[in-house]
Amino acid sequence: MTNPKISVRNLYKIFGSNIDPALKMLSEGRSKDEVFAKTGHVVGVNKVSFDVAAGEIYVLMGLSGSGKSTLIRLINRLVEPSSGSINIDGEDIAKLPQPELVKWRRKRVAMVFQSFALMPHRNVLDNAAFGLEMAGTPRKAREDRAMEVLRQVGLQTYAAKYPSQLSGGMQQRVGLARALAVDPDILLMDEAFSALDPLKRVEMQGLMLDLQREQQRTVLFVSHDLEEALRIGTRIAIMEGGNLVQEGTAHQIITQPANDYVRRFFEGVDTSRYLTAADLLDPGLNGHSYNGGPRLPWSTTLPEAMKIVLGIDQPVGVFDATDQCLGCISARSLLAKMSQEARHV
Repeated sequence: MTNPKISVRNLYKIFGSNIDPALKMLSEGRSKDEVFAKTGHVVGVNKVSFDVAAGEIYVLMGLSGSGKSTLIRLINRLVEPSSGSINIDGEDIAKLPQPELVKWRRKRVAMVFQSFALMPHRNVLDNAAFGLEMAGTPRKAREDRAMEVLRQVGLQTYAAKYPSQLSGGMQQRVGLARALAVDPDILLMDEAFSALDPLKRVEMQGLMLDLQREQQRTVLFVSHDLEEALRIGTRIAIMEGGNLVQEGTAHQIITQPANDYVRRFFEGVDTSRYLTAADLLDPGLNGHSYNGGPRLPWSTTLPEAMKIVLGIDQPVGVFDATDQCLGCISARSLLAKMSQEARHV
């Protein structure tokens, strides 16, 4: 990736007072359990490196204790790194003195939490304007901006209401509006929708995607829900025990899981909708089996491929972007792949 917006290299977080022995053990390949047994220190993040492009939604996934929430807090130094670099637009945030860090946070980054963290004594408008107030923005300007973002999240008519008068979904919309009000380059979202019921959660995911299409912010989004990650993520990074074990697109994660830990996330999830024609090739057929009949681009989705393949009694050719034949799909190979994916559910 050329010129990433965020570039993290060899990032560690060890919770304890004397981290050097723990860092040495990790550099020798010892596990976080071994480090804890020997030093009493807890490894939150272990030598993590990744890049995020501008305008990307990069989803951090993992079970509880995997380090995903610690990692997102390292990005804006709500948690201080033990070692490593956090380059944002070429500037190492890990090295910023505290006064400069505070200025950088106010101008460049905003965070949305799982707990809505609204102030109950302030109305919706004042909650949405709070970040601007802390930055010293004059009242009229901050209220105008707050009303603008409340319109974006569909809450302009609730500006005079108080948090206790809103549903959970509405409260989370206010939290999102407060983050957007400061017009951040980077939006950090830590399990932002997990406290909502399933319908409201899907609604908020849709709202975020709508806003993202318009505003193209760089988003780091923590989730433990694969369905959510698959829906909103440009790319997904999966963490285990403080380590980043795999990253890639939804298609890459599903078709090339790094280990059993990653595969377990698919249990109960219909992953077939992420398959493409290139995943459906019949291993018993090759490019020479194609006889000039129907053909599909490699990126054709499973539902579209089904309409063609199951309607005829001959192999269907699959072609890459350079018009080279990758192989053929048969009804047998398509149904076999569908059956394999159905076992996840």
